[in-house]
Amino acid sequence: MADEGKDIEKLYEYGERLNEAKDKSQNVEDYENIIKAATSSSVKARQLAAQLIPRFFKFFPDLSVSAVDAHLDLCEAEELGIRVQAIRGLPLFCKDTPEHLSKIVDILAQLLTAEENVERDAVHKALLSLLRQDVKASLTALFKHIESVDEPITDENLRERTLIFIKDKVFPLKAELLKPQEQMERHITDLIKKSLQDVTGAEFEMFMNFLKSLILFGEKAPPERVQELIEIIEAQADLDIQFDVSDVDHYDRLISCLFMAIPFFMRGASNSKFLTYLNKHIFPIFDELPEERKVGLLKNLAECSPYTAPQDARLIFPSVIQLLKKYMPKRKTAEEMNFTYVECLLFTFHHLASKAPNASNSLCGYKIVTGQPSDRLGEDFTEQYKDFTERLNCVEELAKAANKKLTQGMAEHSKAMSTAKSDEEKANIKTQKQNATTGLRTCNNILAMTQPLHSKSPSFIGDKRINLSWKEAVKPSQHTTATSAGGKRSANDNNGSNTYANKKGRGGGGMQNQLFNRAFENLPQGGRSGSRGGRGRGRGRQGRGRDYW
Repeated sequence: MADEGKDIEKLYEYGERLNEAKDKSQNVEDYENIIKAATSSSVKARQLAAQLIPRFFKFFPDLSVSAVDAHLDLCEAEELGIRVQAIRGLPLFCKDTPEHLSKIVDILAQLLTAEENVERDAVHKALLSLLRQDVKASLTALFKHIESVDEPITDENLRERTLIFIKDKVFPLKAELLKPQEQMERHITDLIKKSLQDVTGAEFEMFMNFLKSLILFGEKAPPERVQELIEIIEAQADLDIQFDVSDVDHYDRLISCLFMAIPFFMRGASNSKFLTYLNKHIFPIFDELPEERKVGLLKNLAECSPYTAPQDARLIFPSVIQLLKKYMPKRKTAEEMNFTYVECLLFTFHHLASKAPNASNSLCGYKIVTGQPSDRLGEDFTEQYKDFTERLNCVEELAKAANKKLTQGMAEHSKAMSTAKSDEEKANIKTQKQNATTGLRTCNNILAMTQPLHSKSPSFIGDKRINLSWKEAVKPSQHTTATSAGGKRSANDNNGSNTYANKKGRGGGGMQNQLFNRAFENLPQGGRSGSRGGRGRGRGRQGRGRDYW
């Protein structure tokens, strides 16, 4: 104990002499003795060394390597108190020597894997201190632990902890940290874009939600900025590779990305690349897709159809007609019609046809005059018109019959609710009633969309009159900035794909009414495994960044 007291007393003496010295660089021996104290057997002596080493660091550049090395030993000490004290001192290495900041941020990032809460809290505070000192350099150093472009990442725990820190501590402080605003928002955008080459679905949505929150991409952003976000989503969807129907992960990612892109289509970004890919790769093998994954595609297709350019509408119109005829029976059969599919495809049909009206002449037998050669008015498409109207008649009969059954079911649900006793029973009836309500909306939408199509020169519905059955209705008094034509997207609504952020998908129409048929049963959801294959991530650094010095 006496020796320990002497060691501590000497350390205080070294510190006092350094404090009082006008030219501290002359007291090299005092600082060397402070560095040596990092290996003392005394816990208190090492704690004191952890305070003094960074305090006088800037005065002894020739001792920087041994000073940092000794301090890193303290950061890895067995005693929690020493580690915490050493971590708190790390930002001081950069206070007057900012050239070391990136290296210290890298070291602190590696310390994010600490298990003790008090230790991890010290790391968080130290990192935030450095972010406030130099946000650009700090962010650049942090993101190196996330992206795997420059070198492979093998420490997944470190990568995950870094992501959590950025999400929970950095993103909420964006207004404070990202200054000057435009320059720093652009910098963090570039860092995020570089990191998106290998992320899980949840990570991708987290980053996209953050980018959307930036002023850079806000409501007043020019079209090219909105298009930049679409291009990020397009890259994640892998729209430049051949589609393999057995690659479930790619398909789910494609549908989730299309859903994520819809609000940006509303803001003027082009959906051309998505639609071209669907037309070339997905529509031709639509029959081969699992039933539970078809509904997400059709719902997303319907929601993005109002924002389609005329040339793209003309391009995909034949494929949509082909699918529509497949699911609109020509006559009643034992096989039930999928009402949700038909609602989606009719909605898409109307919006595409409103963009390129005469494209329907040769496919549906209409006689729409635009004055263009593509009108093909001199050709006889009587058979196409007959076939299409027969299908319309059959669909209307089925929809009216379903409407009647669902209406009767609603009355039975109300009666059952009045006699229900347990909470579970009441909850089940309430769910059935809600599903029946959605079913009624689906049938009413189908009838509203088939009615104008009997004319030889129909008026296509290209406005917001039809509110898709799975979307919340917008009150007339509201100024709507809805995320789709005529409707407001609910918070957990993602069109049948639960890939991103563990959101629950909507299901295949969400109609579980047992009085009805299979077309209104709830379809199981598709979802990604949460990763895009083995990442092989890791920093591969030993000794907390010692090789920097």
